[in-house]
Amino acid sequence: MQSIAVFCGSSTGHDPVYMETARLLGERLANEGITLVYGGSKVGCMGAVADSCLHAGGKVIGVIPEKLKNVEIAHTGLTEIHVVTTMHERKAKMADLADAFIALPGGAGTLEEWFEVFTWAQLGYHQKPCSLLNVNSFYDPLVTMLQHTITEGFMKEAYSDLIIHETTIDDLLQSLLNYSHHYEDKWVSK
Repeated sequence: MQSIAVFCGSSTGHDPVYMETARLLGERLANEGITLVYGGSKVGCMGAVADSCLHAGGKVIGVIPEKLKNVEIAHTGLTEIHVVTTMHERKAKMADLADAFIALPGGAGTLEEWFEVFTWAQLGYHQKPCSLLNVNSFYDPLVTMLQHTITEGFMKEAYSDLIIHETTIDDLLQSLLNYSHHYEDKWVSK
């Protein structure tokens, strides 16, 4: 695995564990020789993951829409930055550049980015692992909701195998390395 896209908040969150985990993940990616692909901001958890990766000697690629360059405050010290026109282009570019996806805690944008790549995996557009780093039990309600969609017949049980969720960086990276994609056609009943 050469590169991982990390989706996370441009805010810090209330609990310091979120920023600390972002820093630790960035450092770990650098130490493993894995390129960080992320949203290009220098603030919040986004800035923390990028700064720690860079500080540890890692390669960081940012992708940010022109409109958000000043709002999210584009990082100027990255290995590479791509300025795109729309959010759609941002997500597509990040997906093209990444071999896997990790969602750290974040808001609606983080969830939306992660759900898009997860949906693409369900539909067979890619075979890359989609993971949640469940820091401080942040993603417990989401995991419960996804199970509810299965129980209620809106998602196949097999699609839960497309989601990796772990509570530690070590376990998450190991699960990403061991990941094997199993595509099941959405419209075929068994």
